[in-house]
Formats: sequence, C-alpha cells, structure tokens
Amino acid sequence: MDILNLEQDMIDKRIVRAVKEMGFLHFSPIQEQSIPEILAGKDVIGQAQTGTGKTAAFGIPLLQAIDPDTKGMQGLVLCPTRELAMQAAEELRKFAKYMSGIRVLAVYGGQEIYKQIKNLKGNVQIIVGTPGRVMDHMRRRTIKLDRLKMVVLDEADEMLDMGFREDMEEILSQIPNEHQTVLFSATMPKAILNITGQFQKNPILIKTVKKELTVQTIKQYYYHVKKEDKKEACARLLEYYTPKRTLVFCNTKKMVEELAEELKSRGFFAEGLHGDLTQNVRDRVMDSFKSGTAEVLIATDVAARGLDIDSVEAVINYDVPQDIEYYVHRIGRTGRAGRSGRSFTLVSGKEIFKIHDIEKVCKSKMKERTVPTAADIEAVKSKKILDEVTEVMNSKNLRETTRMISARMEEESCTALELAAAFLKLHLGEEKEDIQPDKYIVPRKNKRYEDGWKNGKREKGRGFKGGFKSSDREKEEQKRKKKNTRKKVFQDRTIGKRSKESYK
Repeated sequence: MDILNLEQDMIDKRIVRAVKEMGFLHFSPIQEQSIPEILAGKDVIGQAQTGTGKTAAFGIPLLQAIDPDTKGMQGLVLCPTRELAMQAAEELRKFAKYMSGIRVLAVYGGQEIYKQIKNLKGNVQIIVGTPGRVMDHMRRRTIKLDRLKMVVLDEADEMLDMGFREDMEEILSQIPNEHQTVLFSATMPKAILNITGQFQKNPILIKTVKKELTVQTIKQYYYHVKKEDKKEACARLLEYYTPKRTLVFCNTKKMVEELAEELKSRGFFAEGLHGDLTQNVRDRVMDSFKSGTAEVLIATDVAARGLDIDSVEAVINYDVPQDIEYYVHRIGRTGRAGRSGRSFTLVSGKEIFKIHDIEKVCKSKMKERTVPTAADIEAVKSKKILDEVTEVMNSKNLRETTRMISARMEEESCTALELAAAFLKLHLGEEKEDIQPDKYIVPRKNKRYEDGWKNGKREKGRGFKGGFKSSDREKEEQKRKKKNTRKKVFQDRTIGKRSKESYK
C-alpha cells in the first residue's frame, strides 16, 4: 500500500516526511497489516522473515504514542544482540527526525554501564536494549517501568535461542501499569506462544508468508569442493567476481578467525566478526565494513543477526548452514531494495543433501558451477589491469615515460610488446594449481547416476560404473583369504587340534 494513502488518517505527517526521505514510498505486507492494529492500541503477534521491515512496523506506531513532554521511559524495545539494538535505535531516530523532543537510547552489554547511566539521566522516552543489560539497569533503578506505554519483543525466537527467556519473562512481569505488548518473530515455537499467552491480552496474529522465501533478484550458485580446498575456493570467487562488499558466513568462531587470517595474507581487506570479540572490536569491525575500508566481512550467524548493510553485492556460504532458515537470513543480506545480488555456497561431500533440502523448502533452484580456474582468474586480472592502462594512456601525458621505455628496449634488445607482456605478468602474480572438484557421488533415483545403489545402500561387491577395478578385486580377495585362514586357526585351537595344514 502507498504510504500516501494513510498519510491523512493514521500516520503523523512528520513521520511520513522522514520515511519518504529515506526512500520508502510503499508499505511492506507486515507493515501494512501491523501498523493500523498497533495504532489502535491492540497487542500484536507479527510473524515475518528477516528483512521485511519489522522495525518500521512497530517503530512508527511506537513513536506516535510517545508524549515528548512526559519524562521517563515510555517505550521499550528488546533485541537479541547489540548490533540489532544499535541498528533498531538508529532506525527509530531516522523516523523521528522531524519530531522534536524525542530521545532514543540503545543499551547493551559490552559498553560501560556508567556511560549509559549518564545518558539515562536525560529525558529518554524510548530505550532499545538487550535483555541482560536492561535487567542490570532495572536492578540499579536507572530504568523504571512505571510510565511504560509499549514494550516490543523484536526477533523473539532468537532471544529464546540465546537463553534470554527468563530475562524476558522477568522484565514483562515487572511492568506495573496497563501497557501494549507487541511481539515480532520469524518463527513461532511453543515457548513463544507461552509468552504471548501469559503477557498479551487478546493479541492479533499477523502472519505474512512469502510465496518464495528467497529473493528472485539473487542469483544462487553452489560449488562442489573438497573441505581442504574451501579457503582457496573462497579466495578465487572473490578474485574472479571482485564484489565491492561481501559477507562470508561460517558455522564456527574458529573458522571465522582462520578464514580472516587466510584472506588477509592473500591481500584482501577482510575482517572477522563473532561473539567472543569485545564491543570495541565489534564496533571497529562494523565501522570499517560499512565505510568500505574492509571489503569482506566474515561472520557467524549469531554475530550477523539483524545486520542491515546496504550494497552487499555477494554472500558466500563458506559452510552450509545447519538450519535452512539461516540460509534465508544469510542470502537476504544481498539483493535488497530491488538490487541484484549473488549467493555462493561451498559444498563438500554429503552436504549436497542439504542443498536439495534448501531448494525444496525455498522453492528455488541453485545452479551448480565449477570454481574459477587459474586461467579464469588471470584473464579477469589481465582485463582489469589493461583497462586501467588504457585509461591512463588516454588521459595522461606519457612523453617522459615513453622515452624511458625506448631506452630500456634498446638496452635489453626487446620489443615493446615483450616489455608490456613482462609488465603484465609481474602484476598477475604466481600461477596457481586448479582446484579439483569434489568427486563425491550422491545416490539419487535418476539416470544421471550409475548402478551400484539399491534402496539407498551400496550393493555388496558393486560400485559405480560396472563395479570395482581389478586392483580393488585383488585386494578384496586377499582380505577374504586372510580372514578365512584366521578363522580356521581359531577353530582348530578351540578343539585342541593344531596342524601345519591349518596355516595354509
């Protein structure tokens, strides 16, 4: 729905003006259905995927409910991570750009609490924070809930996964007065329903389900590579496609650190992000990625939860995610606002089964590709260097450098073509060996695969493409004879008979 359609009836003109300046002219489905209900004062349960505009869905009604002349906190937003809390607070400030007197503050662990206490002494109407840090302030009486009008649980399922259930219930149970409770979540596990049943009054359920969980503007590819070749494959994808900004996802903190060091050693401007980093380091990493100083951000799913960074051109799944929903969250970082994007997934061995599951659930097809060869990388680099040389040739005065080249040609008795070729070779670097694709074959019920599988199991004595090789048969026969000999010796010993024939 067009924002202009609700401008006169519901939404404050100052908020509409700010939203338009941000470039949004239409409501997303979750915004269109949630905003009128929340503005009407009803408790709401909103279920929608990440990246569908949930911050605006609760942020616009929240801002409109705030009275700037009333001191104390009137709105509380709980988020699972520091990054999401900071991002949500920043979005609310943008929506409130033309609403004077409204202050929004983010509170989270990792930042000095005394600095937050100092900021809370001012007239802060909206607090966005993580449950643990909000509880700390409640114990210190630096956050009071007696004037609270609305509490929002953002990414509630993620907060449960991170162990914040007790904190969430404690905060909700401490609110003394009548208030509005709004909950947003990508999934609705039983624990979420228990919270809604305990702390919400006749909530309105709003569920937006996309026909396709992945965006059509994202080109999705996967590559069969051996586990030990993943680092090389990741580097080659970055070299070949040269995206200006790339997110790489790993399943473990250890792999984040290892891959970050590997890419740095290869000359990439890369940074790692995971939960064990201090807040100062996390802030520095995010600032460098947002500003473009770091072109590659390597992160775990939890650390990257809620990040909303514009102009991410590519997402690389270094590890196939354990949960299909994480795959949707990952690739949703690119291809935003109608832009095109790419998603690359590195697959080893039996992980191909997960790719089939992802395709089935997301109702989208990933194309299989081979990792760019050394020759492909060299061709891309050569073109880039030659394009830059051509630009210099057409725009700069080359009289002095031409004289230097002529002198070197006479000195070395070489042609200009040979000198140029050597210059190009110097900048291309050393040649690399090509990556061999993972030869793991998956048993599937179609004609592309050879015999050798029956009911999902390998038949005895048979392999792909007509069975074992001759050398394999000989080894199997030797093992069989050796086993039978040992069995015969054991039988003779048990009955007290032991002869030379038993060893034959």
